[in-house]
Order: sequence, then C-alpha cells, then structure tokens
Amino acid sequence: MHTSRPLALVTLLALTLTSCGPKSGGGGGKPTAEEAAAFALRADARLKELWVEQSQAAWAFATNITPETEAAASAADEKAMAGLTELVKEAKRYQDVEADETTERLLKLLMLATPLPAPDDDASRKELAETSTKLNSLYATGKVQYKGETLTLDDVSERLSTSRDYDEQLALWEGWHAVAPPMKPLYTRFAELGNQGAKEMGFGDMGALWRSGYDMPPDEFVTEMDRLWGQVSPLYEQLHCAVRAELVEQYGPEKVNPTGPIPAHLLGNMWAQSWAGLYPEMIPYPDQPSLDVTASLVDQGYDAVRMVKLAEGFFTSLGLKPLPDTFWERSMLTRPEGREVVCHASAWDLSFEGDVRIKMCTRPTMDDLITVHHELGHDYYYLYYYDKPVLFQQGAHDGFHEAIGDTLVLSVTPSYLKQVGLLSEVSDSPEAVINDQLLTALDRVAFLPFGLLMDRWRWGVFSGETSPDEYNAAWWALRDQYQGVAPASPRGEEHFDPGAKYHIPAHTPYSRYFLSMILQFQFHKALCDASGYEGPLHQCSIYGSDEAGTRLATMLAMGSSKPWPDALEAMTGSRQMDGGPMLEYFTPLMGYLKEQNKDRQCGW
Repeated sequence: MHTSRPLALVTLLALTLTSCGPKSGGGGGKPTAEEAAAFALRADARLKELWVEQSQAAWAFATNITPETEAAASAADEKAMAGLTELVKEAKRYQDVEADETTERLLKLLMLATPLPAPDDDASRKELAETSTKLNSLYATGKVQYKGETLTLDDVSERLSTSRDYDEQLALWEGWHAVAPPMKPLYTRFAELGNQGAKEMGFGDMGALWRSGYDMPPDEFVTEMDRLWGQVSPLYEQLHCAVRAELVEQYGPEKVNPTGPIPAHLLGNMWAQSWAGLYPEMIPYPDQPSLDVTASLVDQGYDAVRMVKLAEGFFTSLGLKPLPDTFWERSMLTRPEGREVVCHASAWDLSFEGDVRIKMCTRPTMDDLITVHHELGHDYYYLYYYDKPVLFQQGAHDGFHEAIGDTLVLSVTPSYLKQVGLLSEVSDSPEAVINDQLLTALDRVAFLPFGLLMDRWRWGVFSGETSPDEYNAAWWALRDQYQGVAPASPRGEEHFDPGAKYHIPAHTPYSRYFLSMILQFQFHKALCDASGYEGPLHQCSIYGSDEAGTRLATMLAMGSSKPWPDALEAMTGSRQMDGGPMLEYFTPLMGYLKEQNKDRQCGW
C-alpha cells in the first residue's frame, strides 16, 4: 500500500493548522460572509505556494538522502510553520461565520487537512519538524546485516517472500525489525508534540483529529469501521484457516500451532499484510495456466518505463488523458546508483497543477506491475482535480485516493493479460477461477485486518491509553486480535515493532487503506455495471470502456469539493460504503474455502 502525499508535505499540512485553537472571534466585530469567502480564497492561494515549496523539498530529500537534503527538508518544514502562523490565527476569525457552501468547506478542510498538527511555539515547532524528518530518515536508511551481506529492505523482503527455511525467515524478519528500536524515544516525543498541537486546535488528541476527517463525528467513524469489518471478516477467517493448515503441513505443528495464531515471519511479507508469496505452495489446481506474469515480463524485456506505459494504457483505454511529458522526464522509476533514496512507492504532484510523477524502485515483477497501476491511480486523481482550490485537491476521503488504481487492477483479469500479451493461455474453468481468486485474496483479503489495526494502535498511543512502556505489547495484542498473527519469540518493550512499518515513522494514517479495500470492489461493481457487463463480477474487465471511464472521470474531478457520500453516489449510486461487493466478487473462493476447512478448527 502506498501513500499519495510525500512526508514533508504531510508535515507541512500540519503546519497549516498551527495555532488553531477552539473557535474564537477576532477584533473589529464579526466578519461578514464576503470577508470569509475572500479570506478562504486568499488562504488557499498562499497554501498552494507553501505546499509547492514544501513538496519540492520533500522530493529532493526522498530521491537523494544526504545530510544536506535532510537538513533542507527539515528547515523547509520549520520555515513553513513560521510563515503560516499569522495566516492561521486570522482564520480563527471566520469559524463562526455563516458563509456559502464552498467557503465553509474550504475552512473545514483547512481545519482537518493535517494528520500532524504542530504546537504554536517556535521551539516545539522546530523540534517536531526535526523529529519527523529524523524518523523518516532512520527508516529509509535502515540496513540488515545477514551472513556477511548488507541488505536493504528490498533485499530482505525479496528473500523473505521466497525462503521456506524457518530459521532463515526468522533471522530476516528479526533483522529488519532491529532497525526500529532507535525510533521509540523519538516517536514518543513526536506523539507528545503532535498531541500538543491537536489540543491547541480544540481536539482531544491526534487520533480524534484523524477520525474527524470523514464527514461524520469521530465516534461514528469507529462504528463505521467496525461495521465494515464485520461484513468482511468471515471471508478473512476462512482464508486464515486454510493458510494456517498449509503452514502446519510445511513446518509441522511444533512450529505452527494448528489452532493458534500464525507466526508472523512465515507469511512471505515483512508485516504479514500480504500472503501472496505463499501462492506457489497453496495453488489449488497447479495444472491450470499460471497467473503470475513475472516470468513473461522478464522474458519480454519489460523495464520500468515499459511497465508504466502498459499501466497508462489501461487508463487511456477508458478515454482518460495520457500522462504529461513531464511525468516521464521527472519520475524516479528505478533505484539510482550511488545515492540513498526512499524506495517506498509514492505518487506526487509537486506543483498542484499537474506536475505528476511517481517515485518507485521498479522491478519486472507482477507485484510491481500491480503497484504501478496503484500509483498511477493517484496521479490520475491529481490530473483530474488540479484545477480546483488546493484544499479540494485530495480524495473525497483518503480511502478514495488509495482505491482508484486498485479498482483498475481488479480489471487486470487473465483475459486482459492475454490481450496485452503477458499470458499465452487463459482458462475459464472453475479450477482456474479458484486459482485466480486465491491469488487475489492472499493479497487483498489478507490485508484487511492489518489495515484496520494500524491506526487502532496509534489511537491508543495518542489518547494515552497505551503508554510508552506498553507500545510493543499493545501492538502484538492487536495483531493477535485482528490478524491471528503472533511473533515466534517474545518481543518485549526493548523492541519497537510498529516502527518497522513505513507508515508509523512517516506518520501516514492507515485507515485509508482498509477503506480502499472495501471501496475498490464497490467501485469495480459500479464501473462494470456502467460498462454494460453482465456476468460474474470477478470476471469483469472494464478495459476499453468509455462509459466506465466517464463515470470514473466524473468522480475524480470532484476531488474533495463535496462530502464523500456525494462522490460515492456519483460513482456507485449509493451513499454508504459497502463490503457486499467484495463478498460477491469472492463468492467462488468462499465456497471453496468452506469446503476445504470443513474438518478444521478455524479461529485462533
């Protein structure tokens, strides 16, 4: 999963709201609606200037990590904080004004635009900016020493995904998690400073601020997440049961408890958020044509540019505009030689006027082909709303932004892959369908509880319910509760295992990824309906459908100018998020899993 805004820009968004305390009037009498509208537009224009400057510093840092670029990024954060203080103080005058709908939404989004609210005083603001940059740098430059080699996260992740040696997997897993303990004191202070800023804005803590960004009261958002998880958790439980049984067979009951949580290092992914690496052992019907196009990509000489061109072609087949020339000139598509970079894939618009690009260390693999589609989904969102005020240049809510590219990936069906020459043969047999569905579920269904628990951990930290001497215990309690995953050995408080996941030190909210998994199937169903498709949802591809493209472009162009139920209705006809389309999509797999698990004790 991938953030759609760079770290330094997220930090800058925090600065925007510095000094926003509880509602209060200013001097000179109550301002008029006209004055509020004029301020909102003036503030939006100033924010654009600041965010462009900040995103440029973030890009320079992320694509060339040096002490100089790190210092420059931190200094840019601090400069932006100071420059915005007076602007935000002025904004407080307009909070009670009854203005037009656009002005009120601009002012609301100004108050909610940041996951990281900075304190009002200069010293704390500077400390927060420096701490944020340092946390990101520690993660980005982390290395693992293993058998005399120095390995990056990319290296370790690749080996972990293919190794089936229990001890080697554990060593690789522990090696990467060892980069996180130095982050713990920084993170503790980071949370204190961010909470200070949130309280100055009138929120109880940063978690309450985050949960307020969904056009509903914060408590209702928690209830909504629980409702959606309740819809889809039965499918996850059946998948967990089948995967655990396979791992018991591979490693034996002395390594994998047949009725307990799964050891975290055995699922082929550093955070057990995707289990797709287990597919070769779990493939139900191995005599069916392979669905992994990695070998085909290699054999046909696909490089990073050609992979992105292929993904762009899917978007343009829907009638969407091609990527601008500057995308190809300015993107970082591969890991450069001779310098440290943040390889975690991300999409950017550095100008907020269509200077879209992606940053990614692309390899010719099916996984990276999927990731390219995901990142281009962000860029196409940027391209369709950049004519709006900058505060409207975001997804209807953050889950929308993450869902767009993955919605199109659901149309990367075997028949589509054959059409573009990456598969030589395709079977529509029931056995081939189960193979395809299992591969998809090992990635997307397996992700669901991880997408839910990441922010639950942080909400506890921010509220004070989880103290620093309980960080790791609380992390693993949630992973056991939601994922049914546990560490292979005790992980005391000398560890800081949450910090081994990018989005914790990068301070990127994570509920968006859970919501995106729900929304992408809901979007897929709506676009398939718009295209005129009739048949099983899992076999639909919207490739080449102008009707689906028109529906998609209409929603993209709205940005966040309207509450998200309006955007959802424009796309799907419904104003409620719904896990039902995901269950419909996986109907064949659910039947298969229940049959496989009928004599097993599921749960943990």
